[in-house]
Amino acid sequence: MIEKNANYPLVTLTGKRILVTGGTTGIGRATAILLASVGARLMIFGRHRQELDEALERLDEAWGEREKAGNNKVIGMIADASDKDDVEAVFRRFDEEYGAIDVLINNAAIGYGSVLEGSHEDRNYLLSTNVDGYLMCVNEAAKRMKEKGRGHIVNIGSMSAESREGGSSVYVAAKSAIRGFSVALRKELNPHNIKVTLIEPGAVLTEMQEGSAEELCEKVEDEKMLKATDIAEAILFCLSQQNRCDIVSLQIKPLMQEV
Repeated sequence: MIEKNANYPLVTLTGKRILVTGGTTGIGRATAILLASVGARLMIFGRHRQELDEALERLDEAWGEREKAGNNKVIGMIADASDKDDVEAVFRRFDEEYGAIDVLINNAAIGYGSVLEGSHEDRNYLLSTNVDGYLMCVNEAAKRMKEKGRGHIVNIGSMSAESREGGSSVYVAAKSAIRGFSVALRKELNPHNIKVTLIEPGAVLTEMQEGSAEELCEKVEDEKMLKATDIAEAILFCLSQQNRCDIVSLQIKPLMQEV
């Protein structure tokens, strides 16, 4: 947990209204739980009911005594980031519950391998989720942030945009798009007092990774893979900076991963 000190004061996130896309699993869920524990008001969404219910239960636990005091606000929805109607419904619900948005964490994404694999429909769904989903959510959030005159958008990319490993050309294409999009978006939104941060993790232990639980845990122990909580803590750090400080991009890789 980040602590304040006299020489390096951090901004509190208590009461901040935050939307986490893909907040039911992996990095999104770990981030939502951490932000709830420091007092943020959250909305998450994902595609599956069981995962949403499990995430909301964990979020309630993170609030702890805050919930009993009636100060919390954690809501969730079933929605697909690739679906325009779903995204619009999410933001309508967010408006109803919170009135304004302070932070968007664009995280909802799925994995994919080579362009030589699968069908056009499969590849199109990945691009609709991993690229157009980000664009749709930014469009909705940025309009609201511009009216308010302040905000912060965090796009979760991947170091795949830099390493460009073979066998994952479709995923690399999507994350490369998010890198370019984030750079241009920052130039568009900074004049409106809106921050844009791109966070690019290396390998992270999430549902997206292939391999047995034992193999994946061994990679974490060997420092070849990160935990989702590592990325959550990096997001908290970026959100906790003074307004004058805009962390443009942050890469986080496992110590022993070759990237």
